[in-house]
Amino acid sequence: MGNKILKSILATDCGSTTTKAILIELTENGYRLTFRGEAPTTVEAPFEDVTKGVLNAVKEIEELSGRQLLEGDEILRPEKDSKTGVDIYVSTSSAGGGLQMMVAGVVKAMTGESAQRAALGAGSIVMDVLSSNDGRLPHQKIERIRQLRPDMILLSGGIDGGTINHVVELAEILAAANPKPRLGSSYKLPVIYAGNKDAADRIKERLGDITDLDIVDNIRPVLERENLTPSRDKIHDLFMEHVMAQAPGYKKLMAWTDAPIMPTPGAVGSLIEMIARRDKITVLGVDIGGATTDVFSVFKETFNRTVSANLGMSYSSTNVLSEAGIENVTRWVPIDLDDAEISNRIANKMIRPTTIPQSLDELIIEQAIAREALRLSFKQHKEFAVSLKGVQTERTISDAFEQSSTGETLVDLMELDLIVGSGGVLSHAPRRAQSARMMIDSFLPEGITQLAVDSIFMMPQLGVLANVENEEIQESAEIAALEVFEKDCLIHLGAVIAPIGKMREGRVALTIEFDIPEEGIVKKEVMPGEILLIPAPYVPIKTFIIPDKNLDVGSGKGIEVNATIYGGVNGITIDTRGRRPFILSTDNEKRVSDLKKWSASMNEYPEQ
Repeated sequence: MGNKILKSILATDCGSTTTKAILIELTENGYRLTFRGEAPTTVEAPFEDVTKGVLNAVKEIEELSGRQLLEGDEILRPEKDSKTGVDIYVSTSSAGGGLQMMVAGVVKAMTGESAQRAALGAGSIVMDVLSSNDGRLPHQKIERIRQLRPDMILLSGGIDGGTINHVVELAEILAAANPKPRLGSSYKLPVIYAGNKDAADRIKERLGDITDLDIVDNIRPVLERENLTPSRDKIHDLFMEHVMAQAPGYKKLMAWTDAPIMPTPGAVGSLIEMIARRDKITVLGVDIGGATTDVFSVFKETFNRTVSANLGMSYSSTNVLSEAGIENVTRWVPIDLDDAEISNRIANKMIRPTTIPQSLDELIIEQAIAREALRLSFKQHKEFAVSLKGVQTERTISDAFEQSSTGETLVDLMELDLIVGSGGVLSHAPRRAQSARMMIDSFLPEGITQLAVDSIFMMPQLGVLANVENEEIQESAEIAALEVFEKDCLIHLGAVIAPIGKMREGRVALTIEFDIPEEGIVKKEVMPGEILLIPAPYVPIKTFIIPDKNLDVGSGKGIEVNATIYGGVNGITIDTRGRRPFILSTDNEKRVSDLKKWSASMNEYPEQ
């Protein structure tokens, strides 16, 4: 490890619509975010040069900070003094549609799923998963490959030493399709082969001449083990070499940065992984955008990411409505509007994706849609984040066609320590209580869970900064990323306490005692069906919980819990509305009355 201390860092995230820049400086209080700027992304016509948007965002920081960062069209480095230049510049990008991939695996539920995990973990959008047993005829697969034009393809299949015929057949289908990349017709499509090593020569024969083929270690060397890192690393490398090199202006941007550009979701994922590893905690992160919702998790030291490509807040809002069903959206709306009115307002948001709610009614409807987008994305994530089923006897892949490789979901809400929300609807909600309520209603956390939001969506820039591989500055860059994450990025909303089990009407669900520093002991008895808010700052709070004999807060039914929890800007939320299942009343009057009561208890909306 080197020991060069960075005094100033400039980082940008080139998003699909906005390019965001942040300036981090070493102050008396450690590394802090000091200024930020943003500008429209300029990857499309008429500019077709991503660096224009970057320069505009950096100019805004220059104006705000009084610090000279640019000399012509160059970012000044290294720092000359506290008013001129920066020590390093890093960037992430999802402009131009991000990284779009197809994956292929012999068995859809086994190597196909492992390949998907590798691609998603690297920050890509998976356009389709091809497999030998996906029910499509060869000509349909060929047509699909030609139609999608991915940025790269990841091909996997077969355990090492197993049969090679199926994965070779998939390679022949790829060869017959002779796919052309989405960006730039002058180069061959990158294909990564991460399957049975015994088939490598045959794959080279089929694809070596017509694609840019890279061979890495097998994703599933044996049935009960995944080896995703080599594929994920290779995807990052090829993203830089091929995809970024073809996008307008990226060659110039790549020459400016002091570390490889990372896909935005890959950078966010790596930061969440790092936090989970450093603090030895279980973390769930979500980024809800206009078109997609990304969910990241680390359970049992296993990182997973899913992209719900049709669940978002603007471009995809009507998809959320059709997938959730109008009744699931309207169940969160405590105002008297008919279904048609709510559907029309949601459709308006899709037609005018950049608008923000102008009235309280519009805000409530938007946050109802957000709950369903988050709930459905999390449901997809739980189905994907699974453990591999142990295989007792050695089988060849052909024997395994009929069996599923996936075991139990890794997502255990009772084990979850921290939920981090990100994206406009969560980060920029008018009141933090609204962000907390959306996250509680969507994810239904169990036991004791801390809630936080990303204040201004700077997790991508911090993720790429934490992954700088230059040995001289690596240590300093990682410290800067983690310090800014803690001090300026995360807004701690506070803990939520939610028991699971059968609630008994008329019986106290939880008796809780909080020892809040500088305030003393606060005691509460909470009945079933309540949401109760205890104002408490982000400090360690000794907490003693006695659940009803049928309820579990983490130690088992009826067993007392001694824990140290934290408050936050929203305080501590106690939720006794029940879990497994959580049910809103079907009686309209009761449902509306409950929603209004819970909102009032959390001071969620201004009094009407």
